[in-house]
Amino acid sequence: MTLNLPQLRAFLAVVDAGGFSAAAAELGMSQSAVSHAVASLERELTAPLLIRASPVRTTVLGAKVLPHARMALSAVRSVEQLAADAGGTMTGTVRLASTPTVCQGLLPGLLRHWREDQPRITVRVFEGDSAEVAAWLEDGTADAAVLIDPPPATAGKYPWSGPGIELATDEYRALLPRDHPLADEPRVDIRDLEDDPFLISPNGCEARVRTLHSLAGLRFSPTHRVRDLATLISMVQAGLGVTVLSEVSRSLIPSDLVLLPLQPQTSRRLVLTGPQARPWHPALRTLAESAAGHLVRSVSRPAAPAEGHSLPSGSR
Repeated sequence: MTLNLPQLRAFLAVVDAGGFSAAAAELGMSQSAVSHAVASLERELTAPLLIRASPVRTTVLGAKVLPHARMALSAVRSVEQLAADAGGTMTGTVRLASTPTVCQGLLPGLLRHWREDQPRITVRVFEGDSAEVAAWLEDGTADAAVLIDPPPATAGKYPWSGPGIELATDEYRALLPRDHPLADEPRVDIRDLEDDPFLISPNGCEARVRTLHSLAGLRFSPTHRVRDLATLISMVQAGLGVTVLSEVSRSLIPSDLVLLPLQPQTSRRLVLTGPQARPWHPALRTLAESAAGHLVRSVSRPAAPAEGHSLPSGSR
């Protein structure tokens, strides 16, 4: 049995893009070349890996092969980037996953900084909810992620794995219409919002908001659950209720709404990190060092090593 990297690369591209045509555009190849590469891989394995539908789906075997193919290509990229690093020409593409609020509120400034500071490194952003982001980092869909409140970590067994870089401490705020009776207060006690219809996004912040209610002795009973952040903000604009968002969302808030400090005070940690179960993409080391030296526009303090740790061993 002879497998090769072009076969695996074509297989992954079709899965990630959802079809052969989109994969061909992504790889800069003809559709027939992508089809041939996948078909040759299936012949080597003597079984189909894909269900040719719209979108394309993996077979049972394809789903089992997928994480191994991701790890194989990740290892090859790491070897290539190590060689580039040794020659002082760090380049490459880092796939970065994060949640909608971080993608919309924090990443634009950081991406702009990286583009200026590290122009030879391309960062591709994947947006998903907290569970999706963690899964993408684990299975190799993403090379890196901005995680929300990751558990304390120690340096991993690989040279480029470890706790990551804390980009910000992101405090939670009350989001109110500007004509709300509490809009001119310096700080809002969450108990004072008990009589307002409460809106919530079922993404990463719901557990923290639920805890806030519990600490204040309130029953957590949201009137609406809204997945999309823009919809949530629009509903507050329309006077349909109030909500709690993080400070990183401030740049997204229109002028007819106010984002006010909240009591009890609580916050979350936003940490840029790579996978714990395999080596970091070498270019991520460079991006992490760049972020650590950059005052991230928007939150409460400069980037700093997470949990008081330095960069992972071997990452300086």
